[in-house]
Amino acid sequence: MTDDIQHLTRPDGETLAYRRVTGFGPIVVWIGGFRSDMEGTKALALEAAARERGWSYVRYDHFAHGLSSGDWRQATVGRWREDAVALIDALDGPVIPVGSSMGGWVALLLALARPDRLLGLVLINPAQDFTERLMWPSLDDHVRQAILRDGEATIVEEGLGEYVLTARMFEEARDWLLLYTAIPIATPVHVLQGRADVTVPWTHAMALTERLTGGDVRLDLIEGGDHRLSTPRDLARLIEAVEGLRGA
Repeated sequence: MTDDIQHLTRPDGETLAYRRVTGFGPIVVWIGGFRSDMEGTKALALEAAARERGWSYVRYDHFAHGLSSGDWRQATVGRWREDAVALIDALDGPVIPVGSSMGGWVALLLALARPDRLLGLVLINPAQDFTERLMWPSLDDHVRQAILRDGEATIVEEGLGEYVLTARMFEEARDWLLLYTAIPIATPVHVLQGRADVTVPWTHAMALTERLTGGDVRLDLIEGGDHRLSTPRDLARLIEAVEGLRGA
């Protein structure tokens, strides 16, 4: 069954919105991307698979995303990590986080914070360290200068709409960078990466796999796959990746 929308209240009074499918085995937890919500194609495809296959499943919205509360200008990678950890702490039993893009970074940080809770990890075009390695270098110079001078800048991006980028987000994210040292995750990690992804290049996934230590790592480089990886074939591949870790 699928429960109605639920809320996890955080110590500062903010709330995380989530939906849950009650099933059996480890809990598959969807962790969405930057400015995405839990109503996306991949999140809903996993929910449909959960209903069909009897999985336990949770999808949620990050702080300042979707139905969760929060001031976007206060959003940071550390906050998104902290909320993911709190959500896992509110659940019982082993979990399989499924992180997409920025959600991949959050999922990796969650895995390091709660290694005893993980059965496995699925990452889709993971964007670890994206603030430092992908986003900041891609910004127009006048946008970077505005952020440094004013503490924020408003940008408009196709698919993401108009939003504010803050200096605080970039500065705080440096506390959570992963690609400068080994990443000790003992459970299996399955990475799905589109070769045609221009937002998170496939070389970024290669850099991640070189840093992962302690467990089996599988990297699927998907020919022609874009950043969304939401075609029927892509979704089937995602569902089977999760199923494979559930049965591992």
